[in-house]
Amino acid sequence: MNEQSQQSAPEPAPAWVDAYLERIGAARPARADAVALRELQLRHLMTVPFENLSIHFAENIVLEEEKLVAKIVDDRRGGFCYELNGSFATLLRELGFHVTLLQARVFGDGGRLGIPYDHVALRVETDDGTGPWLADVGFGDHALRPLELDARTEQDDPCGGFRFRDAPQGDLDLLRDGSRQFRLDLRPRVLADFRAGAWYHRTSPDSHFTRSLVCSRRTEDGRVTLRGRTLITTVRGEREETELGDDAEVLAAYRDHFGLALTRLPTVRATPAT
Repeated sequence: MNEQSQQSAPEPAPAWVDAYLERIGAARPARADAVALRELQLRHLMTVPFENLSIHFAENIVLEEEKLVAKIVDDRRGGFCYELNGSFATLLRELGFHVTLLQARVFGDGGRLGIPYDHVALRVETDDGTGPWLADVGFGDHALRPLELDARTEQDDPCGGFRFRDAPQGDLDLLRDGSRQFRLDLRPRVLADFRAGAWYHRTSPDSHFTRSLVCSRRTEDGRVTLRGRTLITTVRGEREETELGDDAEVLAAYRDHFGLALTRLPTVRATPAT
C-alpha cells in the first residue's frame, strides 16, 4: 500500500449539516459557487421565519454557533438578524464557502443611523471567481438574491433595485429603490462582537423589537407576516390584513404559515422607560 492510499479520507460533514439542508428544503450543493449560494439564500428566506418571539418568551439568546444552529434545526424556529445570519454563516462555511461577518447600522426615521452592530450581514466568497457577495437572510423584507459587493451599478432583484454607494470611512450604504437601508462596515467581525447589539435589541425600550411581535417569511408570490394577532399576506403586490380571533387561531397561524409549533402565545414584555 503506497503512502497516498494510506492517507485518511476527508472527515464527513457533521450530521447537523444535512438536517439544516432538510430544514430549508435544499440539496447539498456540488460546489460552493454563486449558483449554490443564491439557491441556499432563497431556500432559507422561504422556510426560516424572521421572528423576535424569543424576546417576548424571555428566552436567552446566545450568540454561539452551536446554539444558533440548534434553534434553527432542532427547535425549528426562526430568529432575528444575529441568529439567522449567524447560523447561515455556520452552514455556508461547512459547505465550503468563505464567510466573513460584517456589522451594519440601519437607517431609521429621518435617515438617522442606528447603533453600532445594529445588524449583521455576510460577505461570502465563492469558488467560481465571482463576487464577493453580500448574503443576508436576517433583514426581513430584503433582497432575495446575494448582492455583488464590488458593484456600484443597480442590481435587479425580485424585491427591487439595489445599489451600493460609497460612504464615509470606507463604508458602504445599501440602497433599495433609492432608499437607504443600512451602512455597511467592511472590516471583519466575529459573533462575539455583536453581543452588545443583540442585548440592546432584546432589552431596550428604544428597540422596536421589544415593543412589538413579528414573525415573517417570504412566500412563492409575496410575503406572509404575523404581527401580534394581525395576519398580513401580500400576493403579487396585493396586501390583505386579517384580524385573528382567539389564541387557538393565532397558534394555528404560527403553525400553518411558519411551521412554529408553539404551546403558548408570546406577549409583549413591558420594558422600563429610559
